[in-house]
Amino acid sequence: MLQYCRHQVLPKQAAKGLAVSKRVLFLFSDTGGGHRSAFQAIRDALAIRYGAAVQFDSVDVLRELRWPLNKQPELYPRMVNTSKFLWALMYHSFDGKRRSSLARQLIYRNNRRKLRRLVRERPADVVVCTHSVIANPVFRAFLTLDERPPFLTVVTDLVTTPSFWYDPRVDHCFVPTESAYRRGLRLGMSPSQMQVTGLPVNPHFLDSMTSKDAARAEFGFDADLPAVLLVAGSEGMGAIDKLVAALDAQRLDAQLVVVCGRNEALRARLASRTWNNRRHLFGYVTNYREMPRIMAACDIIVTKAGPSTISEAAIAGLPMIISDRIPGQESGNVRLVTENRAGVYLPKPEQVAQRIQQWLDEGPAALQQRADNARRIAKPDAVWDIADAVWEWAHRPKFKRPRQA
Repeated sequence: MLQYCRHQVLPKQAAKGLAVSKRVLFLFSDTGGGHRSAFQAIRDALAIRYGAAVQFDSVDVLRELRWPLNKQPELYPRMVNTSKFLWALMYHSFDGKRRSSLARQLIYRNNRRKLRRLVRERPADVVVCTHSVIANPVFRAFLTLDERPPFLTVVTDLVTTPSFWYDPRVDHCFVPTESAYRRGLRLGMSPSQMQVTGLPVNPHFLDSMTSKDAARAEFGFDADLPAVLLVAGSEGMGAIDKLVAALDAQRLDAQLVVVCGRNEALRARLASRTWNNRRHLFGYVTNYREMPRIMAACDIIVTKAGPSTISEAAIAGLPMIISDRIPGQESGNVRLVTENRAGVYLPKPEQVAQRIQQWLDEGPAALQQRADNARRIAKPDAVWDIADAVWEWAHRPKFKRPRQA
């Protein structure tokens, strides 16, 4: 494989002082919401920080490739929600330095022309990739250019990070945790090549956070009752019906808040049932405007082990009950929450109901301690650290392909 020679790097002060507009290309794919939300968070932070001096382009790379990769955005949620065993089998079959290397080579060879056309048609001063599977194949395509922009990866899995994320030839890799950093070292990354930042959470989420009293007044929640939040993701997937039934079967000294996402059938079913407890139902809410205020109004969250929701809940100081996880990449997320005493993992609805009742019986002091534990794993500055680093990389000279003898 051809290697590149770096031009002289501009001093940091000079790089930030340049007024010329810079173009950032984001690579992602909609296999799970975390990849899109990560690039959007970085994009919005760059827009806030640098305004018109930065331009953006983005592409869902898998949709540009040959079958069956171009169908993965539709197939992935079906697989992880209906056949976790099959997903786990696939995940572990390709997770490993040699196995992932072989898979990446096959992806590139089968999509060489499409990938080369993609990089030719999307000029950029810096490339930011938030999806593990596409990072290496697209990087290989950039290596065919006479000169290429810096190539950065942002790892969006918290702890159990697939080996696809780690390519020792990329220019820089942002990782969310020390565990992700150590795994990168084991897979051949150099210490200076990686930076532990945390997972980027959208700056609009951070700005929309408010006090508990203000948030409860806005949504009409009872000001004195503890609030338990149940989230089903943007598509309203998962066993929310069973969770609601288990919780509402007992008289809780609390109010239940359910976010149904785009699943209007779920919302209609919940609206038509007879409730034992006070409840507040939401449909689809914007992640960066309404959701932070809903989280601010609540005291406990019940959720699957998605990295974005865990990161947001930690910033909001919400003790977490993890009720579901995707085998493989989300297994480590459960450990992150439980080992830091920020929450528990309980996959059965009856267990969730019993633990919520236990937490409520223990009183506000114990609940506040769990909230403090959750805040200790929060990384609210991650998005700004990544955005500033991306901006600096955008001012570095491009890498020229060396002439062959």
